[in-house]
Amino acid sequence: MSAAEEVSTLMVQKFGVDPAAVQPEVSLHQLHMDSLALEEFRLLIEDRLEIDLGDAALTSRDTVGQLVELVHSKILV
Repeated sequence: MSAAEEVSTLMVQKFGVDPAAVQPEVSLHQLHMDSLALEEFRLLIEDRLEIDLGDAALTSRDTVGQLVELVHSKILV
């Protein structure tokens, strides 16, 4: 599964986000991901993909596309 698919799947399954809303240009804020949800999401991604996002600062202003790029870059390390 690609980084984009993993991110989308987690958003839909764990946070109830509409699958059609998970688009690269959509901000995490538009998906109702507040700071608490983002921290929980970070932990889920790290656990599921066995990566470390510890130095990355996720904010609700980031887009889905930016998050996918970040996750993808950590997978390749």
